[in-house]
Amino acid sequence: MPLRQLSGILDDPMDTNPDHYFNRELSWLTFNERVLAEARNERYPLLERLRFLAISGSNMDEFMMIRAAGLAAQVQRKIERQSLDGRSPAQQLSDIREAVHALNRTQQNTLRDLRRLLSGQGVVISGKEKLDAQASRWLKDYFAEHIAPVITPQAIDPAHPFPFVANQGIGLLFTLRRNADNTQLFEMVLIPSGLPRFVRLPGERAVWVSIESIIARNADLIFPGFTMEGNGTFRMLRDSDIEVEEDAEDLVRYFRTAIQRRRRGKVIMLELDDGFDPAAEQLLREQLGLDDAITLKTDGLIGIAGLDCIVDEDRPDLKFEPFSPRYPERILEHDGDCFAAIREKDIIIHHPYESFEVVIDFLRQAAKDPDVVAIKQTLYRAGKQSAVIAALIAAAEAGKSVTAVVELKARFDEEQNLLWASQLERAGVQVIYGFVDWKTHAKVSMVVRREENGYRTYCHFGTGNYHPVTARIYTDLSFFTADPKLCRDAVKLFNFVTGYVEPHGTEGLAISPIDLRSTLYKLIEHEIENARQGRPAAIWAKLNALTDGRLISRLYDASKAGVAIALVVRGICCLKPGVDGLSENITVKSIIGRFLEHSRIWAFANGYAMPSHRAKVYISSADGMSRNLDRRVETLVPIRNRTVHDQVLQQVLLANLLDTEQSWILAPDGSYSRVGEVDKPFNLHRYFMTNPSLSGRGGALAEGHDVPKLALRRGAV
Repeated sequence: MPLRQLSGILDDPMDTNPDHYFNRELSWLTFNERVLAEARNERYPLLERLRFLAISGSNMDEFMMIRAAGLAAQVQRKIERQSLDGRSPAQQLSDIREAVHALNRTQQNTLRDLRRLLSGQGVVISGKEKLDAQASRWLKDYFAEHIAPVITPQAIDPAHPFPFVANQGIGLLFTLRRNADNTQLFEMVLIPSGLPRFVRLPGERAVWVSIESIIARNADLIFPGFTMEGNGTFRMLRDSDIEVEEDAEDLVRYFRTAIQRRRRGKVIMLELDDGFDPAAEQLLREQLGLDDAITLKTDGLIGIAGLDCIVDEDRPDLKFEPFSPRYPERILEHDGDCFAAIREKDIIIHHPYESFEVVIDFLRQAAKDPDVVAIKQTLYRAGKQSAVIAALIAAAEAGKSVTAVVELKARFDEEQNLLWASQLERAGVQVIYGFVDWKTHAKVSMVVRREENGYRTYCHFGTGNYHPVTARIYTDLSFFTADPKLCRDAVKLFNFVTGYVEPHGTEGLAISPIDLRSTLYKLIEHEIENARQGRPAAIWAKLNALTDGRLISRLYDASKAGVAIALVVRGICCLKPGVDGLSENITVKSIIGRFLEHSRIWAFANGYAMPSHRAKVYISSADGMSRNLDRRVETLVPIRNRTVHDQVLQQVLLANLLDTEQSWILAPDGSYSRVGEVDKPFNLHRYFMTNPSLSGRGGALAEGHDVPKLALRRGAV
């Protein structure tokens, strides 16, 4: 694929002092500690605290399967490339090993506390304790009917090949003695993935028992004629990253094969319950070749992510109060006509406070409208039940030209995306898989409509995926516009992805890996120049991660020049704030709460005190990571409409800076601490749940109806 030299790659110096950066992997682990801290947050209902505990477990699983596995592969290949903070892969893996053990201990202690508190509220998570006779009888019947037919005990000896244990597979290893001849045997029972992780006993009192506990309690039914000498539960995590070969000729076939290979990746971590028989453990390690795998001995529950099913227990008193997203008045005032509302002026939807149904209705209307001639859509993650996919299929079946850019490389969604691609193709949608070596991560939808004065294009630019489930829990922005300049840029973006036609002469949109990095550099440099000239200079940004050394170096340069920089970085942050002579003008905070902060926003003062309508404001699909800036197709979208500009800068971004109840402050030593007590605490999630947005108000805004305005508080930035 012949492409010109990507902007921002050459002549791009970086601060190479390792003391000026935090380690990426350890920063991620501290993020997961903040997630886990919410499981101990006494202001939250108990089942919501259990949900955060489960999330910390699933986060850890993915980290081990991708990040730790990648480092282990580097160690195996004797790769010594150092991280920004100067650590070798082996050093990082050693640090991870120590941190993972500490985090696991905290998870198990948290679970013990939550079990006690939930039991007092009638929700019991049973461990190894004895159950009453009635419960035991019910479990024995359940085992005989639902479990025994689908499990297969397998002897572990030279005559039987060692069974394959799939990624994230859970099994039990029994140490038995045959009564007939006093012979010791090892038997393995692998738990099929189709079985539930926990089973609820009948009755008003909610008693949940893990599947491994049910099997262990009924081992006498599996092994009659044997004496039980010991048993233990284990769980395995394997390397799950998929590396795409540059010469892959058929991406669909390649990923179908790669998904199967993932199940058999190298074992990266073995979880064992603390009662595991030492001889059985040694056998397991020898058979699986686990010399260099991390072994996690757990005093409690292995696979803590599995607790998420218990959160579904019908106990509204133990959960957050239900919240229903608003539908924007602007669109309702046009009788639900999305195109009419967008023609009037740009509109931005703030999820999850405003409904994702707007995005779906935009596509549904396009599918049904006889004047719509073409739809183009990027798809990164769409979920298992997708109204977006249904609308695209309906549009194709109605005879419209529909193009879908389906990203096969979306991690852990590869299989689902293959299924969607197949369904879309059968319906007549032109499916494009984009670049072999770059992920198409941009969130763009484009509709071309025949109108009185010719063709008009309508666009949606998003910071999040076209995914109905995550849209209910992730905070994201959906920007709808008919601005001819941005719409022409969207055409160039799609031509770039579908036909490798380089997007020359864009009129506002910045696209990675072409010019998004260099655009950010120019905006930062402009703030540096303003600071040197004595004009107001500031940068506000909201990101999920900031790890790119060259971008961080530019922010350090800005701080040294006197630019006031306020960053809201939810997860990984390699930038060290508040260091004299380096970053004393930079503050970093992280927000963890009911909703997952996911939107990406940049704002530049542009010579005026922040916040002001003269600031330059952008929303983006990209984080501050090298992969987003150099190895993915991403967008940086300028916000020019005054109302939308005010909403993004003076509502969304300012509320993030003002939040005190869910915020953690990053210190120069890498530690995070909650914001202390303040006279007027502020919770941005509660604010947006109870207050309307600016651009969604429609006529009510023009008539002077109040939309609560936020004021920058001293010390917030």
